Amino acid sequence: MAKLRLLSMLAGALALLSGCGGAAVDPQGLVYCSEGDPDSFNPQLTTSGTSVDASAKQLYNRLLRFDAQSGELVPDLATDWQVSRDGLEVRFSLRESVAFHQTDRFTPSRHFNADDVIFSFERMLDADHPYHGIGGGRYPYFQGTGLNKQIKAVHRYGDHDVVFELHYASASFLSELATDFAVILSAEYGQRMLEASTPGLLDSQPVGTGPFKLSRYQRNHYIRYLRHDAYWQGPVALEQLVFDITPHSTARLIKLIGGDCDVAALPQVTELSVIQQYDDLAVDTRPGMNVAFWAFNSQKPPLSDPRVRKGLAMAVDQRRILAAVYHNTAVASRGLLPPISWAYDSQLELPPHDPDQARRLLEEAGVDALSMDIWAMPVGRIYNPNAIKMAELIQQDLAVIGVQSRIVSYDWNVFVNRLGYAEYDSVLIGWSADNYDPDNFFTPLLSCEALLFGSNRARWCDAEFDALMQAARQESDQATRRQLYRQLELTLRQQMPLLPLAHASRTLGRQRHWQGDMLHTTGGIDFSAVAKEP
Repeated sequence: MAKLRLLSMLAGALALLSGCGGAAVDPQGLVYCSEGDPDSFNPQLTTSGTSVDASAKQLYNRLLRFDAQSGELVPDLATDWQVSRDGLEVRFSLRESVAFHQTDRFTPSRHFNADDVIFSFERMLDADHPYHGIGGGRYPYFQGTGLNKQIKAVHRYGDHDVVFELHYASASFLSELATDFAVILSAEYGQRMLEASTPGLLDSQPVGTGPFKLSRYQRNHYIRYLRHDAYWQGPVALEQLVFDITPHSTARLIKLIGGDCDVAALPQVTELSVIQQYDDLAVDTRPGMNVAFWAFNSQKPPLSDPRVRKGLAMAVDQRRILAAVYHNTAVASRGLLPPISWAYDSQLELPPHDPDQARRLLEEAGVDALSMDIWAMPVGRIYNPNAIKMAELIQQDLAVIGVQSRIVSYDWNVFVNRLGYAEYDSVLIGWSADNYDPDNFFTPLLSCEALLFGSNRARWCDAEFDALMQAARQESDQATRRQLYRQLELTLRQQMPLLPLAHASRTLGRQRHWQGDMLHTTGGIDFSAVAKEP
């Protein structure tokens, strides 16, 4: 209890030093203590969970979405869809009378229609599109999953019908359109910003159809959203929503206890019991469609040799990581897929922890006196609450087999940006699935396309593996697909471009009087159904 009293005393002091800095909210608003700054307010341009949380479900809608309870595909901006017999055409009927945000900079003259769908996808598809190169011309999820090669064209059939013409059919296509990355932008706003010679504002001062609209963003301090009163599903309960940017987990806990935030992101496992000792606080937990992994830069010798990668993997004591980092609240990985995936195979096993065999594999590869770095995220993520601690444990395990290692970390945005230069030897990172299809754990992380466009952190490209992933995506029979994913997992075990470590539950702390589903099994956080108890 002494720790609790100390935390309560610190809460008031911290509020004076590092609160929302002018972003206070009224009783109809909610303060969410988030873990970092977004690198964009357009999910098309990033795979960062921090950016997705700040944008996808707050500001935008997609054609389809996943039902939070059943996980089934349900209508969003599309009211209905039909797939042709050969799977090469998908027609969507679009919702009418959907209003875009009105902001100080933009007043829409029309409702959402087919032009906005075409604009949102042609920006990513067409290298000659005026917005394609804005923001760097990289659409990591879209390009990494090969959607840019699958979608042949998007056709308009009146204001409220569009048809996606595909080069090839796949079982995962509709699920991809329900991910947080498939948001619909305003074509009219895009045109206005082009005419004003400020096209970058499309992504930094966004306009969507979602339940909230962006009001103000002050880097390293807060993001303020206001309710979208013309929201097509009806105005949400919250008049205001503030993301109070608080990188340190302990600071988020203190603010939660002191009442300076209503919801706190990513509490450390050791903090959950503290939260649970307060009658006015609660912990929400959902099963996680995620994986934490240690990726090896397979284009850097000697990590280009699978024997070296496998030797390093066998040096790692997974059980110690689960105990020290997750306090046994996560599930040990057997492969990339978590146990809640329909394609999970409980018979799979990773190579065992075996330091002696690890040394032999390094010797067989002719590697002596290996020195390497381990890049570790500076912030907690859903799949890895403490990457620095995990890196320290791996560093100790590597020392046992005679491998010297150095832990490298940066501020979150710097960390993400520098990953793009592929300077690392290895990196502790992970993936939170954006849909329920098992391909979401493979193509975005390990395809050759994903290597080119940024989400393949192992920098591993194998033509046979790519072909097997393609076959698994295109196969319609679930039993056959399950066998194909087993083959993919077995190939990963042999080649070891990355070492899967754990599948963690999604958790957040909240003031008990806030009710409503905020966490979904897939995708970013969602405040559209949140309200305060009367």
